[in-house]
Amino acid sequence: MNIAETTKRTRTIQRRVPELVCLPRPVYARAEDMTQRSSTHEHSHPWVQFSYASQGVLHMETPGAVLIAPPQWGILVPPGQPHTVKNTAGTRMRSLYIAHDRLPRVIGHCVVVHVSELLGAMIRHFSGMPVQYDEQGAEGRLVQVMLDLIQNAPRADLALPWPEHAGLQALCTRFMKETGTRHAVSGHWSRALNISERTLGRLFVQETRLTLRTWLQRARLLQSIPMLETGLSVTDTALACGYDSTSAFIAAFHAFMGQTPGSLQRKRSHHPISTFDPHQAAERKVSAT
Repeated sequence: MNIAETTKRTRTIQRRVPELVCLPRPVYARAEDMTQRSSTHEHSHPWVQFSYASQGVLHMETPGAVLIAPPQWGILVPPGQPHTVKNTAGTRMRSLYIAHDRLPRVIGHCVVVHVSELLGAMIRHFSGMPVQYDEQGAEGRLVQVMLDLIQNAPRADLALPWPEHAGLQALCTRFMKETGTRHAVSGHWSRALNISERTLGRLFVQETRLTLRTWLQRARLLQSIPMLETGLSVTDTALACGYDSTSAFIAAFHAFMGQTPGSLQRKRSHHPISTFDPHQAAERKVSAT
């Protein structure tokens, strides 16, 4: 079993990206409730993007990494960074578009950050505020506190660095589609590239700054998060991700995430979401003047 087998029955629909020439205020909110798996085309923005899902899992791909954000985590995207966003079915996403001068310490690559209960509540509240909010009044003060919380939110290693080496890219892409494989990856990959296992190990560290073993484990664990979020049992998830035992998977997951797979599942929201069609949903009307 692999992640493709667990999701192939669900159609992925294309989600459009709003066409904004400029931001009507330093911070602009975009709220989306999605009942189906969806994906955007690769795109970038001239401003900072902060994507947060209070329910569901966000999957972001950039030229240099794959990032996964389960509920209560968000992805901070710097200006000009090409990225593709995918989500699981039943995702409640709240995106913020932020003028770069309001988050001056944003680094040059995407990062996953923790969304505290306070920050999550502020983002949800801001998503319902008028687009042309009062910058000088209470609304403006709320926005500034929200930005301070984002800027200082704890970072997490929920990213999978992607190699530039064409041969490694092909092998990594194949592995992500066959996470449940149990063959000896190091030997298989070294033969595919016609190099020794020792050379493969050195090359992989040069390309990703992770050992192959660490990268493979992180890939399996990141792939497990959408499975758990959609309700797949811990045992079935462990098997789908290539673990020989459920206990080994639980131990690895806890070491990586700081919580057990069962704990992550118990945090899932059980509130139904409204129907959302990305082809028909109207963006909030703005006057970019």
